[in-house]
Amino acid sequence: MHVFKRAIEHNITAYLKNKDTKILFIWGPRRAGKTTLIDKYAKELGVAKFNFDFISDRDKFVPRKEMLEKIVKDNKVILIDEVQSYPEATIILKLLHDEFNVKVIATGSSELRQKSSKEFDSLAGRFDEIYCLPFTIAEIVDNEDIKDSEKEQLKKKLATSAQIWGTYPEVYTNDSNKETANIDLLQRMVDTYVLKDVIDIYELKNQKLAKDILTKVALQLGSEVSIREIANSLGAYPSTVSNYIEIFIKNYILIPLPSFKTNMRRAVSENRKLYFFDLGIRNTLIKDFRDLELRPDKGGVFENFIILELEKLRRITNAKINMYFYREYGGKEVDLIIEDYKKNYTTIEIKSKKGNMRDIFPLKNTSEMIHSENYFEKLTSLLKEK
Repeated sequence: MHVFKRAIEHNITAYLKNKDTKILFIWGPRRAGKTTLIDKYAKELGVAKFNFDFISDRDKFVPRKEMLEKIVKDNKVILIDEVQSYPEATIILKLLHDEFNVKVIATGSSELRQKSSKEFDSLAGRFDEIYCLPFTIAEIVDNEDIKDSEKEQLKKKLATSAQIWGTYPEVYTNDSNKETANIDLLQRMVDTYVLKDVIDIYELKNQKLAKDILTKVALQLGSEVSIREIANSLGAYPSTVSNYIEIFIKNYILIPLPSFKTNMRRAVSENRKLYFFDLGIRNTLIKDFRDLELRPDKGGVFENFIILELEKLRRITNAKINMYFYREYGGKEVDLIIEDYKKNYTTIEIKSKKGNMRDIFPLKNTSEMIHSENYFEKLTSLLKEK
């Protein structure tokens, strides 16, 4: 099977080469390729990998000088997988940084921040962070050994595939290339990582409610999501629904897109829009893998595709931007507003096919139209120098 070179590998390689001994956290969802990366560097560096899902590995990391000295002596770089499974390790990571001046690369969910609370705060100034997420389209194109003349066709094929099956590595590299195999694989991911893991980690009481909430969100792509409406339709408390949604956001399942607020009274919105970090997961929830042209939700699916690709690129490149949508009282909308840290605005219309731009955003801006024929070039250029 072809081993993909991930976009963040240059960050890891640069970290290993420089003299900085800050801890490097690699955050991201399960099944996105974090373990594959750690395994690769363990082999290249000739060092051990410690997996904090295993008690035996966690037991090696205790705040005792002789234990930590042995780990440092045996490993020029310390590689830790699933660091969030051992929140108490925050103290050990601080000791490794302060007392031993050793490089540490740790992968996991950024939920470590919540689990270790104040202890994680003690790492302030002692770490950098990058993200390992499902493949971006740019990563896939960079890994394909094809002629330049074939790239345009590949980009169209990838856009279609990503909107139906998503881009989780396990799904994209599925050698069987059978639709039934992909559906089975995605269903297992929904049942385990998306539902069971999250339910277990947060000790939530109702797996069915979690799935029903996600399904309700999945049916509202491109629309503002009302917590109260979802709660009423499911017979749940709004606070419970809101709590579940925040957990899904923290665990790279949902992407929130807030409304852009100005002082102008004509701009209005009480709710956010919510998109999925992977459309294969979304389509599994609603059990729809039809060709895009047969689907009434194809506009919302394409909008989700563009926003999730931008969100992945934003995290991977550490682009200094915020993203919003904009709606007026009269109902007119701008699909996406990109705001950089100098308050420069780019308004973006997202259409599966070419269309006309609407100039309704009240602040000075540049405008872009993204559609199925130009999406790749627009995505790769929008965040440059941000």
